[in-house]
Amino acid sequence: MARVSSITRVLKIIEAVSAAQRPLSPLDLSEILDIPKPTMHRLIQQLQEEGFVRVDINGTIVPASRTRHMAIHLWQSQQVAIQRFAILQRLVDKIGETCGMAVPYYVNMVYTDRVPCPSALQVYMPTDSQAPIWCTAAGKIYLSTLTKDDRATLLKNLSLTAITPATITDREALNQSLEQVAKLRYAISDEEYIAQAVSIAVAINDTQGRYIGSLYTTAPKTRKSLEDLIGFVPDMQKAADDIRDAFFGEI
Repeated sequence: MARVSSITRVLKIIEAVSAAQRPLSPLDLSEILDIPKPTMHRLIQQLQEEGFVRVDINGTIVPASRTRHMAIHLWQSQQVAIQRFAILQRLVDKIGETCGMAVPYYVNMVYTDRVPCPSALQVYMPTDSQAPIWCTAAGKIYLSTLTKDDRATLLKNLSLTAITPATITDREALNQSLEQVAKLRYAISDEEYIAQAVSIAVAINDTQGRYIGSLYTTAPKTRKSLEDLIGFVPDMQKAADDIRDAFFGEI
């Protein structure tokens, strides 16, 4: 049997931890990757010291800052970014409103990409800014992709602060709305985060159908109604597929 190098094992650990739908224990990783337990503990310790993984309060292994930053750098690499912004610009031209992308970060969504609409009146969400997951369309589409148990646990521990009078702060009502989002495959925010603004979002999935980010569009109510934006859901879902292909396809 060919000897597996330590480098290959380290990369497989980072890959498994990053792709896991739930945090994995050292024993889980040892069994999944067929790496002896003593070796696994040693490699995890080294990865932890280097900042690629961390051990959470449950003793399971999750990605740490260096892994997250590496993913962001890959996402923002020039060739992929150019294609992504071209897709977003095409969507802006179609909808006539600002479009962008956001990814989850703890209990917030981080806005990573934004192409503004040509109008002087627009809802401004600068890149790198953060917004709560429970009252934004981008956040709600992410929450809808979680398993029922994971979503229930997260909602139980969230402080559902009312950002506007329209923010849903009742956990059961929010959970029921997320069940509907999962069926419809798009999420809405009707003045729940920004007064007099509406937004919709769809999921960007990888080639295996796993959520990797949210594609959103947002508009002032004086120019677009929620129903107007919902009419563009098929265009947004097509754009989400194009973004997936641009990132995972051969460049």
